[in-house]
Amino acid sequence: MPNTPQSTRLRIAIQKSGRMSERSWQLLEQCGLRFTKSRDTLFCRCSNFPVDLLLVRDDDIPGLIGDGACELAVSSKNVFLEKKRTLEQAGKTLNADIRLKLGFSACRLAIALPATAPFSSLKDLNGLRIATSYPALLHNFAKTNDLRINIVEMAGALEVAPRLEIADAICDIVQTGNTLIANGLREVKTLLTSQAILLQQTRPLDQARSQLIERLIARIEGARQASESRYVMLHCPVKALPAVSRALPGQETPTIVPLHDQDDKVAVHALCREDIFWETMEALKQAGASSILVLPIEKMFA
Repeated sequence: MPNTPQSTRLRIAIQKSGRMSERSWQLLEQCGLRFTKSRDTLFCRCSNFPVDLLLVRDDDIPGLIGDGACELAVSSKNVFLEKKRTLEQAGKTLNADIRLKLGFSACRLAIALPATAPFSSLKDLNGLRIATSYPALLHNFAKTNDLRINIVEMAGALEVAPRLEIADAICDIVQTGNTLIANGLREVKTLLTSQAILLQQTRPLDQARSQLIERLIARIEGARQASESRYVMLHCPVKALPAVSRALPGQETPTIVPLHDQDDKVAVHALCREDIFWETMEALKQAGASSILVLPIEKMFA
């Protein structure tokens, strides 16, 4: 690694604990970054790349990067947009933007009603009290759709609000929907779909930090591509090549290698950027392939 001035280090904020925290650590480790971890600290230093981690609450991350405390951050889209809309409603700007979608921690922000409550269109929400931890996003949704609702701000345990008659409905983050069902609720409208995102500070940065960011972004994209790709090797008759190629999902131009002493048969090597399921292998077999191997990819640069 090129020599880097001691003062030129990137600061990245990630969630201190929780599912998104674990996936963030995995992503950084896939990028080759090595850290000395400690559960009792809010600061963690990388030993082989000029990066320092800030381990904080997810709700605090957009504010930290917006205030310039870090250059990059892993957050959730719903938390970022809630902070952004809150500041916009106050006439302020969040100095950060989405640089990459990271593809994990998928969820959605949705409105849910009691299972027995009638619902045929958004107009049925008029006049309802809706409990939420995302008042800015809910307010923006109501304004966009010309709805007259009463927003009840709550920090948690939203599912019990209708049962306790605190609210008539809720607007909350949903992953599987099982918690809603367990509390007698049903989704009626999705406000947005969310996932983990990489945020970047929008204030101008010096050249050294900008270059470090681009190096790290390239590694992140490579790590994501590697995790989403598979290397496929197989044998097939020459005449079956067109059918086999069509059965390979999302592949680049495959490499064709002649087999020793077999003029009518070749080896095919292909990088596939989509998942390889058993159904895919069955389709390859049916197309004429044999000796099919599917290998994971540890590292990859486009």
